[in-house]
Amino acid sequence: MTGKGASATQRGKQYEDLALDFLLDQGLQLVTRNYRCRWGELDLLMQEHNTLIIVEVRYRKNARYGSAVESITANKRARIVAATKHYIMTYKINQPIRFDVLAITGDIPPEWIKSAF
Repeated sequence: MTGKGASATQRGKQYEDLALDFLLDQGLQLVTRNYRCRWGELDLLMQEHNTLIIVEVRYRKNARYGSAVESITANKRARIVAATKHYIMTYKINQPIRFDVLAITGDIPPEWIKSAF
């Protein structure tokens, strides 16, 4: 359910589901989703070959006030990195890591930005 009746949480889950389906179609494997710790939340953690990919999913209805990609501020990036460090230490991860963004603006196909930051 989208539209005015849907909560932000419901819309967020809907677009994360869309992003997950897109990434699975690209051959990535899901490790976990919505990893939360005191420093932030990681939307999707995916595996591609030997690389752990941290995927930030961003949605904007339109680009009137900036694109989905532009909505990722320096503060948001810092929180993602901090949450990733927590995940790495908690699960003793010892593999390459990449930070990607899957940006969804309106009804156009998702924009997948590999190594976004």
